[in-house]
Amino acid sequence: MTAAETARPPVASAEDEQARGSRPASSARHTAAAPRPPLRSTARQESAAEQEDRLLAIRAGEGDDDAFATLVERHVDGLLALAEHLMGNRHDAEDSVQEAFLSAWRRLPQFRGEAAFRTWMYRIVTNRCFTVLRSRPPPAAPLDAGPEPAQTAGSTQPERAAEAHAAADALACALARLDAGQRACWVLRELHGLHYDEIAQVTGISEQSVRGRLHRARRTLAQEMSPWR
Repeated sequence: MTAAETARPPVASAEDEQARGSRPASSARHTAAAPRPPLRSTARQESAAEQEDRLLAIRAGEGDDDAFATLVERHVDGLLALAEHLMGNRHDAEDSVQEAFLSAWRRLPQFRGEAAFRTWMYRIVTNRCFTVLRSRPPPAAPLDAGPEPAQTAGSTQPERAAEAHAAADALACALARLDAGQRACWVLRELHGLHYDEIAQVTGISEQSVRGRLHRARRTLAQEMSPWR
């Protein structure tokens, strides 16, 4: 065999041509195409505090009392504030949070960290408050008068303090008259700074429903508090 014959490409047989013709035309293109970059995750990244809470919760679920005590110390103030805004008084708030922690202690062996521990506890507290609130009659509007308008710019310091206290009382009354679901969404967003997806996890509704409840709550509160602007 000569050198020219060695360099010459082999002649394809009829069977080779038939096999090549039956191959999908897109196969070569797919093989040569550059790999696609991975899709960027849109999930909110877990913070260092949330990671530590998750590990503490797992340890507590395995029977570590000190880990659970640390979690209680970290979150009790925020949970009490949430419950007080939902319930309207400190006594009922303390009872609700105590019951929530007892419930959490029993359920910790099943905690797997799908949600942040704080979000998980917020949901337990919120559900506990909703259970109590459903057994109550709706609050009646005050019969005397609505909130007084704000004082003039020349008000003294004691007058401004009294005005701020009265405005806070008016807001508390307005919150109490909101539907419980709207009140929870407003408190979780405006006072506790939760994201929409977290509020959806806490309340067990969709993000779209969260936005709708927030819109209605803000509109109602704006009307109720208009004399204080």
